[in-house]
Amino acid sequence: MPLVRRKFLHLIAGAFAVPAISRFAWGQTYPSRPVRTFVGFAAGGPNDILARLIGRWMSERLGQPFVVENRPGAGSNIATETVVRAPADGYTLLLVGTPNAINATLYDNLNFNFIRDITPIGTLFRGALVMVVHPSVPAKTVPEFIAYAKANPGKLSYGSGGVGGITHITPELFKIMAGVNMLHVPYRGVAPALTDLLGGRVQVLFANPAQSMQYIKAGKLRALAITTATRSEALPDIPTVGEFVPGYEASSIFGLGAPRNTPVEIIERLNKEINAALSDANFKARLAELDGSELVGSPADFGKLIADETEKWRKVIRLANIKPE
Repeated sequence: MPLVRRKFLHLIAGAFAVPAISRFAWGQTYPSRPVRTFVGFAAGGPNDILARLIGRWMSERLGQPFVVENRPGAGSNIATETVVRAPADGYTLLLVGTPNAINATLYDNLNFNFIRDITPIGTLFRGALVMVVHPSVPAKTVPEFIAYAKANPGKLSYGSGGVGGITHITPELFKIMAGVNMLHVPYRGVAPALTDLLGGRVQVLFANPAQSMQYIKAGKLRALAITTATRSEALPDIPTVGEFVPGYEASSIFGLGAPRNTPVEIIERLNKEINAALSDANFKARLAELDGSELVGSPADFGKLIADETEKWRKVIRLANIKPE
């Protein structure tokens, strides 16, 4: 081979090899400084707790602090936009949840497209809601409740933690699929909705099991069903809504995301650590305390789940004509 041609081929090979080596090194040396995880809700709630759990795991495994930053507001849109606009270097992450799938339809003028602008890293957690009623409601099962609601149209009201939240659209999905009519009474948070349910001012609530468990056990509220496709370990005797309303399923999904174009090596490394956490007995026990279960998957699995949830809630929001406050 002529010398000039040999040098040319050598240079071409080098040009392709250097980026590959750089990407490999980037993935191997990451993280070399603290990583921030943004949460779109206030400290102390399930979103915040979950972000801190996985952050602690990542810190111990990867040798750098994973710091949680709470940016509440606009149904998590403020935190999401912060991450969308951050450098795509793996040092700014987002706790992704069902609100992101809801907001894609609920808000008309977002400054981002969630599916396009956030790269999925991995799933973490699937949480259930429990359908609870005030004891004055003469229904002990979902079929009895549906029959009572149909016989008394407009008589039943359900509370929620706010317009467009999971405790609002979950019963709206139930209304659509069960063919019943209930009045929506929004509150500023689930706690005041639960207080009014206990007082009989509303009759139904789709609540987090942790918030309602003590009242269920004390007989102050009656649990009719769990919203997930499978029964809850915390309430194993309570059936799922889907056992009576075929195809019904609603849950809170959580995972981690990063800005679009974050290097695939970093995404894969973080996904590997997430799945390692989800196979750890102690970590799984902590998730069980949040009344949910681990949700293992690849970045692609998470991306499909987000897309499916976005389409599912789009239909509900459109049919129920839900508008943000």
